[in-house]
Amino acid sequence: MQSSDYTNKPWDPTGAPAAPKNVAFIGDYLPRQCGIATFTADLYQSYASFIPESRPIVVSVNDTLEGYDYPSEVRYEFYQHDQDSYRKAAEFLNSKTTEVVCLQHEYGIFGGPAGSYILTLLRNLNMPVVTTFHTILQSPSEEQMLVLKSIADLSARVVCMSERGRDFLINIYDVPAEKIDLIPHGIPDHPFVDPHFYKDRFGMESKCTLLTFGLLSPNKGIENMIQAMPRIVERFPDAVYMVLGATHPHLIRHEGEAYRDKLKQMAEDLGVGDHVRFYNQFVEQHDLLEYLGAADIYVTPYLNEAQITSGTLSYAFGGGRAVVSTPYWHASELLADGRGVLVPFNNSGALADAIINLLTDSPMRHSMRKRAYLLGREMTWERVIGLYGDSFARARYERMRAFTNQLPYETSVSGSFQLPALKLDHLFRLSDSTGIIQHARYHLPFYEEGYCTDDVARALILTLMLTQTDTYANDTRLHQLTDTYSAFLNHAYNADKQQFRNFMSYDRTWLEEVGSDDSSGRAIWAVGTCLGRSTNPNLTIWAMRIMESALPTIPAMTSPRAWAFALLGIHEYQKRFRNDRLAKTIQQQLLDKLNRCFAATATDEWPWFENTLSYDNAKLAHALVLADEPALSDIGLKALRWLVKVQTAPKTGHFQPIGSNGFYVKGETRAYFDQQPLESQSMVSACLAAYRKTGDEMWYNRALRIFRWFTGHNDLGLPLYDTRTGGCCDGLHTDRVNLNQGAESTLSYLLALAELQAAGRQRAGARQLDNSLTALLNP
Repeated sequence: MQSSDYTNKPWDPTGAPAAPKNVAFIGDYLPRQCGIATFTADLYQSYASFIPESRPIVVSVNDTLEGYDYPSEVRYEFYQHDQDSYRKAAEFLNSKTTEVVCLQHEYGIFGGPAGSYILTLLRNLNMPVVTTFHTILQSPSEEQMLVLKSIADLSARVVCMSERGRDFLINIYDVPAEKIDLIPHGIPDHPFVDPHFYKDRFGMESKCTLLTFGLLSPNKGIENMIQAMPRIVERFPDAVYMVLGATHPHLIRHEGEAYRDKLKQMAEDLGVGDHVRFYNQFVEQHDLLEYLGAADIYVTPYLNEAQITSGTLSYAFGGGRAVVSTPYWHASELLADGRGVLVPFNNSGALADAIINLLTDSPMRHSMRKRAYLLGREMTWERVIGLYGDSFARARYERMRAFTNQLPYETSVSGSFQLPALKLDHLFRLSDSTGIIQHARYHLPFYEEGYCTDDVARALILTLMLTQTDTYANDTRLHQLTDTYSAFLNHAYNADKQQFRNFMSYDRTWLEEVGSDDSSGRAIWAVGTCLGRSTNPNLTIWAMRIMESALPTIPAMTSPRAWAFALLGIHEYQKRFRNDRLAKTIQQQLLDKLNRCFAATATDEWPWFENTLSYDNAKLAHALVLADEPALSDIGLKALRWLVKVQTAPKTGHFQPIGSNGFYVKGETRAYFDQQPLESQSMVSACLAAYRKTGDEMWYNRALRIFRWFTGHNDLGLPLYDTRTGGCCDGLHTDRVNLNQGAESTLSYLLALAELQAAGRQRAGARQLDNSLTALLNP
């Protein structure tokens, strides 16, 4: 085995995160005395330490009904023989923001035939699973084979700790090779020290110390090592064999300390009682490292080959101990090429010969220690956690790709697709007498984070659009909301600064004197829509005063989106007041500014207004599409066509918006996640504007296709619109939907749907008119 064996096949999925923050580790856990419990604890603690801002938790399986006095990271526990508790554990994880579950699998710690109850938990999880197999049998029973294969099938990725384990998974259990990650057993990053540094800690000064560590049980071969001690002591009278570890709890339950007493008696009978010391304790990591540090030679005299991994061997080897071992699978692999000494099973004479040889030849022993220590640097927990983080990220990414591959390939929007009915329940839920609460926790308004002008402006535009329709023209509740939103914008306007405040706390305290340029631009858009659409004279008088005061400040702003939002507001305003010279002047100034931005950065490969595609991108093209000057409108259409291409998945043709987790910088790799509903709404609106400008049905069909992103025609094949609440989820992560249903997301969905419904009515009216004319001309 070379050091490169622990380097898995590289992968670089565009936009995938390096490592998820919210990981749940399932296994048994300290203070339960078990090797898997120790591993799970080390894995959790290392992940929390080495992954910045991570928030892992532990779900522990108990072997007793009363459980254990767990530390705080254990958030949930279940009893191994209660199958229903596995289902409830899955429900618990599904109710949290868990991104990946990491299962530690060992046949003996889960209930049911061959530990099959764990399948109940896995089948009920909504997130990807990465399973670490701690035991991989060469000759499994039929039940063991079925359980392991089922776990592998339910796991996005599986982890093994040795090449032989990987070979078994591929050739015995039929696990696809590309699904397997080879990650070594983690070890502490312990310095390379001489054993004499720690010997005085245990009264071992001037002693030749031999050590075996682990839960004491008959399969460890301690008898053979004790039988080797007379010859070793004869050659090295100061030799001491340290047997460190508590008796296995299952052995204690059945026979108490009878096995330990038997070993002690054997040492006495062989005349080496003073040279064999038993330390009956379950040691913490710090103490274990000191015991290992004091050992001249570490011994694992196991009785058979069927052990695919050994944590105790990994600790000793990675800490730079000279190791003598029987050739069980993990030892054969780890100690190859002179990194340790292998002796036959059940052969005390061979054990004695190997140990005497190493104690005699100090240069050889220290050279062996150095080779082991150097390879052990690839096994430190920091490196191992990096590999686990990659595996978790890959699991999330591959789950997302699996959803994408299930999407049907379409060349056009099906004529049978029908828009959903408009449901305003969540709009009313988020709104109160002040405005609209900007954030939600799931479907519940999150009052703590208050209101913002951005969302109130969007909400006002929506109510103005809807109250123009026959369905909602007399809807008292919507008219009341229109007044509420207008009152909020009126209060948001800072007349001294001629701009709008943006953020207001729930106690109605403004958090700033002036908000962002974009929030002022959106407010102008809403006020212009009020002037262009409202039939309430009081509202139009109010809106005119705000428009005349605030609009002249927009050209001095530096945000192209603020210019675009204001242009949309001017376009709405001009539906009623076409010949307002002030509005026309400012409109031309803003169009010229956008045109200059395009000229400064656009190339054939990047026909865009900026060197970055960030948020609400389509609004920049949309503003130019609406221009009366053909040259400017053509630039808007050209930019929009390119933006459509950039945000269309090549294989399926579904909408694939620029992700907010990095955006898309010119010449660099674009971000695919997190995808925001705002981008879909912005594109729907821009495409409908292009349809109205050109009459080209392609733009209308494209708007429909983009809208279907909300209903599941997206990278994950999952709907963001919640038919139960009427809300829209806040975005797509790499493998799941963000279940919070905030104002921006819900308004984006409702605005896109309302505008599509209006366009559909106009098309239906136009077709009816065409049919009537045709009938008149062709009686």
